[in-house]
Amino acid sequence: MLRVRCLRGGSRGAEAAHLIGAMVGRAVSGWVSRAFRSTSSSAAAAQLPLAVDEPVTEHAPEECPVCAYNEWDPLEEVIVGRAENACVPPFTVEVKANTYEKYWPFYQQHGGQTFPKDHVKKAVAEIEEMCNILQHEGVTVRRPEPIDWSLEYKTPDFSSTGMYAAMPRDILMVVGNEIIEAPMAWRARFFEYRAYRPLIKEYFRRGAKWTTAPKPTMSDELYDQDYPIRTVEDRHKLAAQGKFVTTEFEPCFDAADFIRAGTDIFVQRSQVTNYMGIEWMRRHLAPTYKIHIISFKDPNPMHIDATFNIIGPGLVLSNPDRPCRQIEMFKKAGWTVATPPTPLIPDNHPLWMSSKWLSMNVLMLDEKRVMVDANEATIQKMFESLGIKTIKVSIRHANSLGGGFHCWTTDVRRRGTLQSYFL
Repeated sequence: MLRVRCLRGGSRGAEAAHLIGAMVGRAVSGWVSRAFRSTSSSAAAAQLPLAVDEPVTEHAPEECPVCAYNEWDPLEEVIVGRAENACVPPFTVEVKANTYEKYWPFYQQHGGQTFPKDHVKKAVAEIEEMCNILQHEGVTVRRPEPIDWSLEYKTPDFSSTGMYAAMPRDILMVVGNEIIEAPMAWRARFFEYRAYRPLIKEYFRRGAKWTTAPKPTMSDELYDQDYPIRTVEDRHKLAAQGKFVTTEFEPCFDAADFIRAGTDIFVQRSQVTNYMGIEWMRRHLAPTYKIHIISFKDPNPMHIDATFNIIGPGLVLSNPDRPCRQIEMFKKAGWTVATPPTPLIPDNHPLWMSSKWLSMNVLMLDEKRVMVDANEATIQKMFESLGIKTIKVSIRHANSLGGGFHCWTTDVRRRGTLQSYFL
């Protein structure tokens, strides 16, 4: 039997678990503030601005526009990505390690250029329809800013063009009333956060916490420049040995390698998320949240939600092609492990940045409603057998850019409480 422990205080009041830490933090902040004032001249203080155009005030927890503890509480507000101006990333070592060999010529030919325009146009239309359906289901939809991703940029360590703002799940993670901005691991995604900053600043001004993880330099030391990928067999062997294209030179992670279940958050070490990044998250979220590292028989680990997608309290979709090595741990905790059927997407449909298993990359609107691909009849039947209503949307062309419904979104606010589902 699944055991659930509720941390009392309501949807927003659950943050009371941080009370002691917050009190200590305020005490320390007050001491620092007094010390600063005592050593600063009144003249210097007079130079500080007395007012700003958009004042930031501390809001009561129940007023916070950002709050989510898991992947299935009733969805109230969501960020949906944009396909506009999407560009093919340059064919660098980290991109090669995360893509399939049959698409390497595509990257070599089109890296730094826009994805095929007709395909992107269809993807844009699909995502617009997805937004319309979400709104019809009662969900507030927000979008990132359109940006020209074809512009080349240069840091002291590398130069690149951009990619897109299509997959907010990769870069933003909401834990409680906090938005965490992931550092990312691809050079082509270094400045992706810029598309989301207007939204994040708005949420911050309205009371949300906002944390940006340490930005990696993405210098050559972060990547194994000689990562020996030639065949699928190579990938399997390297993954089994725990070898990845990213090193432990500095913390890096994509938010999509984490998946939430109340006080427990599960993560995989992948091609884009290293142990330093996982440790940063563990320390940052402790003691309220526990980070559990899990692993899979996966030759190309990158983002957990098309491999292991938690869709309800004690209910998880587990990819049969990438079995979880720790699955008995979930069964012993009383969880139900559902095996999704083989995807129906045809072999000739381009999937430049992902596998067919985007069929299980679904978005839960609540425990009893799921947004699922309209073309995937077999997984629709699976959900119906679980008593879950399917909201059918076709995003086949959007899939080609690397994500399903879960990838294309970040849930900003879900109505629920902080609970423990993994005792």
